[in-house]
Amino acid sequence: MVSRVIPVDPFDLVIFGGSGDLARRKILPGLYRRFWDGQMPEEARIIGAARSEMDTEGYQQFVRDAVTEFVSKRKCDSDLLDQFIGKIDYVAVDAKGTDGWEKLAGIMRDGVVKAYYFSVGPNLFGDIAERLHRFNIADEDARIVVEKPFGHNLETAKALNATLAEHFAETQIYRIDHYLGKETVQNLMAVRFGNMLFEPLWNAQYVDHIQITVAETVGVGGRGEYYDRSGAMRDMVQNHMMQLLCLTAMEPPSRFDPDAVRDEKLKVIRALEPVEPVDIVRGQYRGKGDDYLDDVEDRGSLTESYVAMKIHVANWRWNGTPFYLRTGKRMKARVSEIVVRFKEPPHSIFEEDTGQSANELTIRLQPNEGMDLTVTIKEPGPGGMRLIDVPLDMTFAEALGEEAADVPDAYERLIMDVIRGNQTLFMRGDEVEAAWAWTDPIIANWTEREDRPKSYEPGSVGPEEALMLLHKDGRRWRELRP
Repeated sequence: MVSRVIPVDPFDLVIFGGSGDLARRKILPGLYRRFWDGQMPEEARIIGAARSEMDTEGYQQFVRDAVTEFVSKRKCDSDLLDQFIGKIDYVAVDAKGTDGWEKLAGIMRDGVVKAYYFSVGPNLFGDIAERLHRFNIADEDARIVVEKPFGHNLETAKALNATLAEHFAETQIYRIDHYLGKETVQNLMAVRFGNMLFEPLWNAQYVDHIQITVAETVGVGGRGEYYDRSGAMRDMVQNHMMQLLCLTAMEPPSRFDPDAVRDEKLKVIRALEPVEPVDIVRGQYRGKGDDYLDDVEDRGSLTESYVAMKIHVANWRWNGTPFYLRTGKRMKARVSEIVVRFKEPPHSIFEEDTGQSANELTIRLQPNEGMDLTVTIKEPGPGGMRLIDVPLDMTFAEALGEEAADVPDAYERLIMDVIRGNQTLFMRGDEVEAAWAWTDPIIANWTEREDRPKSYEPGSVGPEEALMLLHKDGRRWRELRP
């Protein structure tokens, strides 16, 4: 193992819901990779806490199985894995009762960072927070990590914020959105604010429009009960896509620190104009043998598995430049990307049929993380001035080699930020509430109108009406390419 990072301070990390699917697939494998990379100190300890009646040895086997399944064989060194397993402990606790809490309090150490990951449903946030204080398990320096969904609407989000605020200060609460832990998302800030090349052009004078796409090839599957209560708007737009929009549209913060960055993101959300029904397309994948209604209980469900919309940010920087957002299940390709389409040159010195078009910066979040900038050049060879568009491609895996292959997963990066006490990539309470304040009227409007989502074929690019959303403006979506 070759360490390229500085270890964090010694810590006790308690994972509530430690035997759940998120812990098994993401949290525990991510923590092992941080250990493999030398970032975890010798004194670190990870404590699983859940209702499951198992002892420490049983939980250690659960962790070993999770790491073996979800970590590459190259990193599953038997000696290192044994050392990692030695850091694992387990306590069976009742989130709504009192069983197990005194035992948990008894094994927590003084003099180390104490972090508590709430990998449970929001209905248990308040119960766990209250018991952490009742049993003196969390001190004034402790940190809690809460997963989405953070509320179902503005009212419930405010209630959750108020519940957590009864026991923890805002500086102790880490609302996690794994999209913000992606390397390419953070590179968006580096590209914008670390290069003189782009920031002077990053405004309505030079940008024609911006597209943000999060497309998935999978359907609702086993999440039908949850998803049918939420839909694409609540599940993706209100949180993940809102964060991508904010990072793309925000003003340069005065410095790269938590409050400065989050202040600028909040300004973007508050500058969003209401969206008219004509600028929203809702869809639902429908196909023989692959149908949204087959995955949910309500056979007459009007919940959307796809949503596309045209958004305006009402400030000087973006006046007149639309943002187009789309996200959906069972799409043609799995793609998450941000496309900045620049305006065409104000005057062309070439003939109209030379093929010249506008520049495009594409930031790929997944798969094949990287960026490419489409520029116009002369096509090689004789025959006059024929222009073609070519990409200047920087795929991280190709440009950075092994360094790109070892880029930390979003969860492991964010968990280490919690231990460091760095909230830059986490949502603040007022930011969450502002996002819901913008989202709620949109949902209320289509609910009142009993708006029916448009059908689209599984494996397609979405409803035909979503294509028209751009076509009527003389634009088109970037092709969905894996």
